[in-house]
Amino acid sequence: MTDSGTHAGSWRDLLGGRYLGISSVLAGGVALYATNEFLTISLLPSAVADIGGQRFYAWVTTVYLVASVMAATTVSALLTRFAPRGAYLAAATVFGLGSVLCALAPSMEVLLVGRVVQGGAGGVLAGLGYAVINSVLPQGLWTRASALVSAMWGVGTVVGPAAGGLFAQFGMWRWAFGALAILTAVIAALVPIALPARTGGPVEVRWDIPVRSLLLLGGAAMMVSAAGIPSRVIVSGALLVGGAAMIGVFLWTDRRPGPSVLPPSAFGPGPLRWVYLTLGMLMAATMADMYVPLFGQRLGHLVPVVAGFVGVALSVGWTASEIVSASLNRTRVVTRVVAVAPLVMAVGLALAAASQIGDAPPVVVAVWVVALFITGCGIGMAWPHLSAWAMGDVEDPAEGGTAAAAINTVQLMCGAFGAGLAGVVVNLNGHGEASAARWMFGVFAVLAALTVVASSRAARGRV
Repeated sequence: MTDSGTHAGSWRDLLGGRYLGISSVLAGGVALYATNEFLTISLLPSAVADIGGQRFYAWVTTVYLVASVMAATTVSALLTRFAPRGAYLAAATVFGLGSVLCALAPSMEVLLVGRVVQGGAGGVLAGLGYAVINSVLPQGLWTRASALVSAMWGVGTVVGPAAGGLFAQFGMWRWAFGALAILTAVIAALVPIALPARTGGPVEVRWDIPVRSLLLLGGAAMMVSAAGIPSRVIVSGALLVGGAAMIGVFLWTDRRPGPSVLPPSAFGPGPLRWVYLTLGMLMAATMADMYVPLFGQRLGHLVPVVAGFVGVALSVGWTASEIVSASLNRTRVVTRVVAVAPLVMAVGLALAAASQIGDAPPVVVAVWVVALFITGCGIGMAWPHLSAWAMGDVEDPAEGGTAAAAINTVQLMCGAFGAGLAGVVVNLNGHGEASAARWMFGVFAVLAALTVVASSRAARGRV
């Protein structure tokens, strides 16, 4: 630890001269990951228009998230083996190379390879942002440092769509990835100055990574995404069934002794499995947002930067409702809020589905914004309480770390599934037309409505 003091530090301490470099690196790594995710969604319609490959539209997000999940599980071992400085330099270097590959991609296939590289390195950068805090900062600054790192997701939500839309607006979508590579180089240059080469004596590195479980999850997500490529319904249906079967095998594998994604309590009689299922299905339903910039440009004739900001309405609703919901203290009120949250999402998505028309006037675009805001409010109502329940519902306190880590894994992996499902629905119902938009939002509205079964079971018995 850099400083053994345990007094409560201030924001001036964290962002002052002594720790400014450390704070910049920790926050910068997470900001790169978050900005890249939202930036790509905004500029993807322009990229598709340039290099083609619209049937792989959803894959651009899916492969990024799948790679992120798998790489994030290696953070602890990488940090132990290479220390903060080496781990950050390695992850930043790979992320920069992936960004350059995306910038130079002559086809969608090459772009997907670049996204895999970005996702893997980005997952490590995002994980390091939290994992390094307790080894390079005094304990009195841990809370503020965690808040600073978490705030970078909000920064990415705003900066990503704006930057991506602006680059797309001027026909420079490749330079968006080039700018990411430059920012990555700047952060990497700070690493040797800000972070220590070692944080302690040599220790044994244990790679306790649930490889089999992660391969099954990743394979299932990719199979669902692949279902959107064939034009024949029977082939797509077979791939969807295959993905569902791999999920079943994952659950059977993960409950066996050894390294696992989910804590053992998730397979017991308690409510934990319903908590994770609710988190996952809510996250999957939010992935309808990834097509908003495309539909905004084609149905509402919006310029890229405005179309990108329409999708931000979901994130704004999520953040606003999460702040309000997290302040609730009465258990009975909290359980009811969590139980009905999926229905709020379903209402928002259904409104979005009903309002998808061609040549949409500004008033209809305003309805899209309201619908997406309501959708975000639904997930924000439940998310903070579900996350707390996931960490507290374990039968053995020793499972707490696994339970907490599983939240991020479930979130990212179900996001990948949601992205794949969105691609299937859109590709089987046309390309960017009103009917495809209605079907996609409608399917996710049904998914959100069905989640009320899981959310009710997750909230049951807590009064």
